[in-house]
Order: sequence, then structure tokens, then C-alpha cells
Amino acid sequence: MTLILTNDDGIDAPGIQALQQAVKGKSVIVAPQTHLSGCSHQVTTHQPIHVQQRSEFAYAVAGTPVDCTRLALTQLVQNPQWVLSGINAGGNLGVDIHISGTVAAVREAAILGIPGIAISHWIKRPLVIDWQVASRWTTRVLGELFQRPTHPGMFWNVNLPHLEPGSPEPDIVFCKPSIQPLPVNYVVEGDHYYYKGEYAKRDRAPSTDVDICFGGSIAVTLLSL
Repeated sequence: MTLILTNDDGIDAPGIQALQQAVKGKSVIVAPQTHLSGCSHQVTTHQPIHVQQRSEFAYAVAGTPVDCTRLALTQLVQNPQWVLSGINAGGNLGVDIHISGTVAAVREAAILGIPGIAISHWIKRPLVIDWQVASRWTTRVLGELFQRPTHPGMFWNVNLPHLEPGSPEPDIVFCKPSIQPLPVNYVVEGDHYYYKGEYAKRDRAPSTDVDICFGGSIAVTLLSL
């Protein structure tokens, strides 16, 4: 099985290395050269996109995550079965899917007829991500999702919880995405407005992905175009 790996944190981010360790079979990395978190479904159409081939199975793209998916599926990789995006450093829960470049990469894959899975890791400060643990959990989730039937226009969004070291293995919970807004606030200094929303204080509607992930389980949602 040939897998395309991408992200929005950049090709040198530890999350995409953890993702590569989590998968079995042939994987080809086609990822942005730089960090582009929060770029949503932005595409490059009015200027050339530089692609640096770093190795036989790794391409650094001077473009967005969606550019990476488009180039991978139409130019760089033959007969891929899946597009995987992540592991993102930070959650992509609920309405985050409309902002996230991580999720946009697999949404574009669904548009082009290839199934995709976005994987993100919520950060519960002051904890730091253990990427080996994240990789192990991702292997479990992928093993589950690869066995499920795929349908045109559908794609998966996975959010890993942030647990204390030594905690029991989290359950995998299939759930619905939250539609509650993010906490939005700004600090004003003269003519400048600094975003000051507190992610961990967002609404936890019962049984939604936010509630499941914040509660310590792996939240998996099935999304559609």
C-alpha cells in the first residue's frame, strides 16, 4: 500500500516523522517547506510552486498543504491508496476543521477521490508531546481505520489526547464533531489586537470530539465534503 504523508507544520516537524514511524508499507512525504498552521484550504494558482526532491521518497514543497496533496496525487506519486496528514502539534477539534491546514490536506484528497486521515495531538500545557507515544497510538488508529470501508467524499479526523506519562492506553472513540465556537478574545494595545483565545476553555458538549479528547480518549470523527 502506497501512502502519501503531509502536514501543515512543515517537512522538518517532528510530527511527520512520528507519522512515518507509525505506518507500514511504502510512504512518500510531500510536505510544505515551512510551517503553515491555520492556512485552511489555501491553494497556489498564480505563481509557480518550487518542489525540492530531498530523497526518493521525500519532497519539500514551497506551497500549502493542499498544494502538497494536489502535486502528490497528480504529479509525484503513482497509485497512492491513502493521504495521511499530521501528526499535528495541537488539536484540530470541532470547528477547527475549517481553519486547519492539516485537515484541508485530506479534504483535498477526498475531493480528488482518495481517502484520507488527518491526525492531530491536543496539547495540554504544561505537558509536552511524547512523539514516540503519539506514533504508537497512531499505529493503533490507522490499523482500525484502514479496515473500515471508504466512501466517496468522506475522510477521517483523529485527535490524540494529552495524558500524563505512564497513563493507561487511551480508548479509540468514534464520535461527532463539536459545532460550538472557539473562545475568541483579544488584548488591545493601541491599534493592535492580539488574539488571546484559550483553547482548553472551549465548550465541551457531551459526546463530541472536544469532550472525548479532553476526557482522555482518542477522538475519531468521520467528515464529508
